Amino acid sequence: MANPGFRIKKSFTRPDPELVKQFAGIPVANIGDNMNRVNCMNARVRPMNGAPLLGCAFTVKVRAGDNLLFHKAIDMAQPGDIIVIDAQNEQSYAIFGELMVMWLRRRGITGVVVDGCIRDIDAIGRMREIAIYATGITPNGPLKEGGGEINFPVMCGGLVVNPGDIIVGDADGVVVIDPADARDVLAKAKAQNAKEAQTMKDIENLAWDRAWVDAALTAKGCEYID
Repeated sequence: MANPGFRIKKSFTRPDPELVKQFAGIPVANIGDNMNRVNCMNARVRPMNGAPLLGCAFTVKVRAGDNLLFHKAIDMAQPGDIIVIDAQNEQSYAIFGELMVMWLRRRGITGVVVDGCIRDIDAIGRMREIAIYATGITPNGPLKEGGGEINFPVMCGGLVVNPGDIIVGDADGVVVIDPADARDVLAKAKAQNAKEAQTMKDIENLAWDRAWVDAALTAKGCEYID
């Protein structure tokens, strides 16, 4: 019998690992720009250390302040996965801390993105082998009563995240990519990188063409007053 709100899906389709790897080093901002600026998580989800974030979404929804389903997710996730947790931005309880991150790291999990809090920030902040993103920090530990879902769509940072989505994060934040769109987005983001590299050279040489600014203002009907 169906049990929505307390269920685990054992498997899902992961994207080609070689496709995922090609997003390494591309700024999240450039990827997001080429997805019409609607696929980046909101500003409350921020990096807790300096490790790069890149991998496949393994999704978890937990009851606010509870991490029993997250414990199960750690044991199910595969190397290269990023566990994305919908913790409903609960700020009173940490969903995990240093010990769980150490276990995640030992199991080859690439990172965790949680719409909620963590603790043990001094230790986690020094880690560079696994990326952690969260919305806050609190010393209060989690409950373990259950409720939640694994490998169903979740909400995290204002976005719907599906199992298997490609997740990229840097110091600016996190972007979510549907694998069906990934090759087109990748090509556009790489082209933008090349264009920006040329713009940087133009700036250094005082040769950046600024004519578009006045053209845009004129097209929008801006009034000039002497």
